Amino acid sequence: MNKTVVDKLGRSVTYSFPPKRIVSLCPGITDTLFGLDLKDEIVGRTRYCIHPEGKVENVQAVAGTKDINLDAIKAVKPDLIIVEKEENTKEIVEELEQYFPVYVAEVQTIDDAFQMIEDMGALTDRIQPASQLVNAIREQFKKLPNIEGMRTAYVIWRKPYMVVGKDTYIQSMLDRMGFINPFIHSEGRYPAVSVEEFQQAELNCLLLASEPFPYKEKHIPEFKSFLPDTEIILVDGEMFWYGPRILEAAGYLRSKFQ
Repeated sequence: MNKTVVDKLGRSVTYSFPPKRIVSLCPGITDTLFGLDLKDEIVGRTRYCIHPEGKVENVQAVAGTKDINLDAIKAVKPDLIIVEKEENTKEIVEELEQYFPVYVAEVQTIDDAFQMIEDMGALTDRIQPASQLVNAIREQFKKLPNIEGMRTAYVIWRKPYMVVGKDTYIQSMLDRMGFINPFIHSEGRYPAVSVEEFQQAELNCLLLASEPFPYKEKHIPEFKSFLPDTEIILVDGEMFWYGPRILEAAGYLRSKFQ
């Protein structure tokens, strides 16, 4: 049967329910769909969808997050495509909706992430598994480290330096752990930051993420040269993804910060 739902952009989306052939163009959502036992229904993903390891490799990569292979997507004949407002572009949505039902999700906060999981459950007739996953993640959030008042920046890019800012899921995670991010007052969700702005921010620690730019040990001296009194910490960016990653992230983050 057909079902009509309203996505996070307020668009009405009509699709065959429950969907049997799903393309997901967002890594965190792909991971979530596997967490809802939809491995047989997922027929397309992005090349950046790398979780759950050992399972996602069996699904054909038909896109990036900012580019798509329309012929490859047409070939897998999806009855529902799921995208995310930040991860994917407006142009991708406009192109794909000419041919397929496209549902746009949006995740900017921890609460949004819980809602996304529940929405995926409702979209795919997996309401009970979605509720169970949300409850399991909520239990893990109780185990996140509590770091009150430590001033930090979460660095995602190099040349130019870019950090996490306001209205982002990662910032919501930092808030939950008690970090203070001085760059939430900067313009944009991922502001570019100069050396001078880093120095003026009075940071206790600096988090260098492994993705999207792959920060490694060799990059630490670069930051130490202008932040000699700031603790520089390498972090696995995947541990700040929404969805099932948090089930292992809580233990990882405790090991980093306690």
